Amino acid sequence: MNAHLLQAVLLAWSPSLRVTRVEGDTATVLRRPASELLERPLHAVLGVTAERARELDARAREDRRAVEFVSAQLGGEDATPLRLTLGLDAGEACAGVLDLNTVLEDAPPVQISRLSSSLSHEIRNPLSSVKMAVQTLARNTGLSDRDRRRLTIANREIRTMERMLWLLSEYGRDTTPNLDAHPLRSVLQEATGMVAPELAERRIEVRVDEEPDLPRVRVDPNRLRPVLAQVLLNVAMGQPEDSPVEVALRRGGSGQVLMVLKDPAAALPPEERGTLFEPFGSRLARGAGLSLAALRRVMTGQGGDLAAEGSSEPGMVFTLTFAT
Repeated sequence: MNAHLLQAVLLAWSPSLRVTRVEGDTATVLRRPASELLERPLHAVLGVTAERARELDARAREDRRAVEFVSAQLGGEDATPLRLTLGLDAGEACAGVLDLNTVLEDAPPVQISRLSSSLSHEIRNPLSSVKMAVQTLARNTGLSDRDRRRLTIANREIRTMERMLWLLSEYGRDTTPNLDAHPLRSVLQEATGMVAPELAERRIEVRVDEEPDLPRVRVDPNRLRPVLAQVLLNVAMGQPEDSPVEVALRRGGSGQVLMVLKDPAAALPPEERGTLFEPFGSRLARGAGLSLAALRRVMTGQGGDLAAEGSSEPGMVFTLTFAT
């Protein structure tokens, strides 16, 4: 389990149900500093009954990464909904704890989640068949220049539809990411490769300024790459041909690495600041209107964050924060 996710906590406890280890953002999730949680009974730390704590302990010792939900009394008037992923870590029963109020703040409605899953399945299969047919036709050496141009356009539009399906799928997905340590530059290069043909058409290069000896970041690259690729392409499409997309990789705060992406053509009017990361809510999302919303959802789901700075004048900076 990842003990360093932002706004998440890892708890471990002994067979006597006393907390032995605490990592993460305890002040946000459990409303108390870690020093006040160690050696305390598990039920008191989670704000549940002693019987419920014993049930959670039994599920954790099955080591099946079971997910349980509890209504925790953490000192406030209202109960706090917590999501627990239970299992064993270094032989200890443990739980990854998330505050659902925080998790659901930017979550899509259930209808979008169901629709995205259905659409991705129903459209992706016929789209793959169309893609194979176009690629087969492109290998015909007897085609005229006009027909080759038409097939080039068809291939470009197929790639666009594939990226749109990825955005829709990722925005609605609610499964646990498969986190592992990766060099951030490699993830960025792989995302750039996914839109390389479109960048090449406009003769746009992604230039990376990387601080030396950056630690690896914990991400699920398979889920991050497609949405990051679309945002990179959106920035590129707003720029003149033969101009670079500037990306900086820097150390952030403790246990963090930053990716800073400059969008010189974008502006953020005051009336759009509250809707910037909402699906279909901002002009800056461009395209299907999901790119920024999907990227932020993927980032927060992997323990990171996405922030934007800008004004009504052209020129914005997007900062992606990764946990190490």
